[in-house]
Amino acid sequence: MTEFDFQQAGKKVLHIERDGLAELEQYINDDFTRACEKIFHCQGRVIVMGMGKSGHIGHKIAATFASTGTPSFFVHPGEASHGDLGMVTEKDIVLAISNSGEASEILALIPVLKRKQITLICMTRTPQSTMGKASDIHLCIKVPKEACPLGLAPTTSTTATLVMGDALAIALLRARGFTAEDFALSHPGGALGRKLLLHVSDLMNKETDIPRVTKDATLREALVEITRKKLGMTVICDDNMLINGIFTDGDLRRIFDLGIDLNNAKISDVMTRGGISIRPDCLAVEALNLMQAKHITSLLVTEQDSDILLGVLHMHDLLQAGVV
Repeated sequence: MTEFDFQQAGKKVLHIERDGLAELEQYINDDFTRACEKIFHCQGRVIVMGMGKSGHIGHKIAATFASTGTPSFFVHPGEASHGDLGMVTEKDIVLAISNSGEASEILALIPVLKRKQITLICMTRTPQSTMGKASDIHLCIKVPKEACPLGLAPTTSTTATLVMGDALAIALLRARGFTAEDFALSHPGGALGRKLLLHVSDLMNKETDIPRVTKDATLREALVEITRKKLGMTVICDDNMLINGIFTDGDLRRIFDLGIDLNNAKISDVMTRGGISIRPDCLAVEALNLMQAKHITSLLVTEQDSDILLGVLHMHDLLQAGVV
């Protein structure tokens, strides 16, 4: 094999596609605004269609819409001609993608879409294409040239299409005031969902699972409670759950150096007064951030502006829930 500069070839692709995207900005215009407004007020879903490489890009655009607050799914134009068009209702919007604007499978559907009075938004490289002329709103995705030296493989054009889809989705996300928690609701099975949807109250140890003793307890009794509840700490509180202090494994290691009589010492003599706390309605990820900032492994859970103990959250609880 003759020596070939693969890096130079790869960088040339990046330069060509970067230049193509720079040209795309001029098409974020009034037609783009009209498309966003139509989708924003749509009572149904955005049905994305495309053939070949445009179809692959269409799948991603539909997925991005769906995960950012715009109900959407992809319908293959060929299957639509054989029954799947029944998935599309009069309340929906069809976003059809074809670089040439002459995809026969999509053109065959246009008369039916018009008959059903379904809004048609088309992405093509020219408004003079058949799809461009038939559309209610046309979004231009014209690029100077493909990165393929043969000018055949869709490269710059598919990148431009993808970016135009992202521009639509994110513009709509911002217009809707879509939040990170909204995003997590469509990703409950992933790490993001676990981080954003779980609250401290969902994970904390409560009631009989809370390691606790009164301030009259001996240090030995406190150590027995720490061992029994397996959280590496115990809370010192009264019968009404009013917090007096906290004692941890780390505190035990420190008092060895003080020569304290472990058999006769009172827990109130060696405890750390108060304790770092968090509210039960806080997100689990907030608890994680607080633990990391304070270099601790447990948090007391209390109501706001109160020292009444509701629960204890340990780093292990966050690990088991997949928040870490």
